[in-house]
Amino acid sequence: MLRNGITFPVLTDALRRLFVDVAATDILQQPAAQTDSRICLLTGLNRKLVRHYREMQADDTAVPEVVTVASEIIARWLGSPPFVDDAGHPRPLQRLGKPGDAEPSFDALVGSVTADFRSRAVLDDWLSQGLVQMAPPDMVVLNVHAFVPRPGAEEQLFYFARNLQDHIAAAAANISASDNAPFLDRSVHYDELTPAQARELEAFARAAAMQALLDVNRKARELVEAASSPGGDTPVRVNFGTFVFTESKSPAEPGEARRIPAAGVPE
Repeated sequence: MLRNGITFPVLTDALRRLFVDVAATDILQQPAAQTDSRICLLTGLNRKLVRHYREMQADDTAVPEVVTVASEIIARWLGSPPFVDDAGHPRPLQRLGKPGDAEPSFDALVGSVTADFRSRAVLDDWLSQGLVQMAPPDMVVLNVHAFVPRPGAEEQLFYFARNLQDHIAAAAANISASDNAPFLDRSVHYDELTPAQARELEAFARAAAMQALLDVNRKARELVEAASSPGGDTPVRVNFGTFVFTESKSPAEPGEARRIPAAGVPE
């Protein structure tokens, strides 16, 4: 936060507003109970602040169009016929399809998702990000491992906020559960590895995580495309994610016991 200019007063202001919002919408779910007085008691904020935050315009939580378009195009390329081969890998695509040509094209892929962006504009943007590369003769090849939003870009900030929120929400629900934890929240962690061991394990974990993401995306595409029409039930959102983190540790002081490597269990 400090590196990005978020000072302590800015943070506390955001937290106050968040406390008021959660108290009014998640805790006090009955409209009759959503009074300033009840919110004051729950949050510890005075009435003036509560009224101030309740009168503020709600934050825009809509997904940025640049996120929805890029994600949908790549998700389709990674998980939907005819853009994947028999092994489930994304096909290299002709940049422009020809009339009557049965082979899939990048232009057709983009057009199947949006009519608001020309495929040339999407291609130029993705080439600059390293998401795709060109191969003879005029083929577009997806770099499966390069779909990482540019630092500070709108896409990266959106995913940062959403994934952090969802992880905290899942962990909080598990902690609050009276019986079995409702959400998957597991990790594997080892201490006291050598730098070479850590590099090898990180590379292995990255490959395993990417494969899991591709498999889940492929299953999701199958479910979505198999549905003949939208159901009448309330829509449900699913977010499946993975992460890998490494950190160099300070050397043990003389006489300090060396910890045994440990495999992690639920957070």
